[in-house]
Amino acid sequence: MILARELPKRTIALVLAGGRGSRLHELTDRRAKPAVYFGGKFRIIDFALSNCINSGIRRMAVLTQYKSHSLLRHLQRGWNFLRGEANEFIDLLPAQQRVDEAFWYRGTADAISQNIDILRAYGPEYILVLAGDHIYKQDYSLMLLDHVQSGAKCTVGCIEVPRMEATALGVMHVDEQRRITAFLEKPKDPPAIPGKPDKALGSMGIYVFGAEYLYQLLEDDMADEKSDHDFGKNVIPRVVKEGGALAHPLNMSSIPSGTRNRPYWRDVGTVDAFWAANLDLAADLPELNLYDRDWPIWTYQEQLPPAKFVPDERGLNGETANVLISGGCIVVGSNIRRAVLFSNVRVEASCTIHEAVIMPDTVIGRGSRLSKVVIDRGCRLPEGTVIGEDPEQDARRFHRTDTGVVLVTPEMLQKRVAA
Repeated sequence: MILARELPKRTIALVLAGGRGSRLHELTDRRAKPAVYFGGKFRIIDFALSNCINSGIRRMAVLTQYKSHSLLRHLQRGWNFLRGEANEFIDLLPAQQRVDEAFWYRGTADAISQNIDILRAYGPEYILVLAGDHIYKQDYSLMLLDHVQSGAKCTVGCIEVPRMEATALGVMHVDEQRRITAFLEKPKDPPAIPGKPDKALGSMGIYVFGAEYLYQLLEDDMADEKSDHDFGKNVIPRVVKEGGALAHPLNMSSIPSGTRNRPYWRDVGTVDAFWAANLDLAADLPELNLYDRDWPIWTYQEQLPPAKFVPDERGLNGETANVLISGGCIVVGSNIRRAVLFSNVRVEASCTIHEAVIMPDTVIGRGSRLSKVVIDRGCRLPEGTVIGEDPEQDARRFHRTDTGVVLVTPEMLQKRVAA
């Protein structure tokens, strides 16, 4: 009998973390998407890595490429607690032109292909391929068990999403036995689930393979000069065509088990989605529970003093409601509603802040009024700054989405001062 707890020990997880995340605009000008801050004290990649640790998978490798310095620094500082003498590790595999000096990583499959010799040295029986840029909680050991018991050649994690949101995902059709019968990568007009015209079955970018089978697939893909060397475009469609791909819905393994009728998964790949997912955490009963001690999210964090609220010079304390506030923050007599304040944020007196995501080391000048904003790390907002009230003015100074979310970065503020 196969036990779910045994399979993680025979598995290595490969986290694909090289993407730029261009739909996040200036938020990824200085960092890769998996390194973007999320949820008050975390980085996006922490969720996939924490799922591995909590699932019993303690052999991981992170493949990086685009502007990876802050990501690598985060992993070195916050994820160095694994025991090498117990064969536990997180290996860092940046693009090195290891196979051909003419190419860096050309696609997700190529990134793994260029490290096949390293993978063989690890000696895994199964390989779990993960996207490093989604927010969710999942027990991968249950997905591994499903893969082994089904006899599939490849198992693909999937979830139902609003149909038009699936334009950024792989979309699949499945039969009654969950065999994948068709797979389209990022279709402009995603096909709907039969009987659910407003929903599509989207790929989560999670794949389970037998190791030797994956090595052969990748060697064949490398030999194909017409291939884009990408899992979604090339590798998975081939497995589907051969009849060896199984769909694994998130509701079979999401955490906690009580959420499986409505599993939580977010692709925070746009400014709007990123803003909304952060603010969801400030709700009275958020769908994603960060306070679950049975499935913690691990990360690196500075040793900071507790957050502090002090009155202004008139003795007024201000009010807060539905706000996440991290260590090192100081709030002086201001009103804050529905907001996420990351570490070391200072809010000066008489500010009004609503529906704001404010990243670390930011100072909000006295008397500022902010609404529906994402403030990048290290911003210094001058006294009396107003954002979120005049759409035309916001669009001239900053990046404003079609739904009215305003992204502010230090570079934008510097241009404003220079002008």
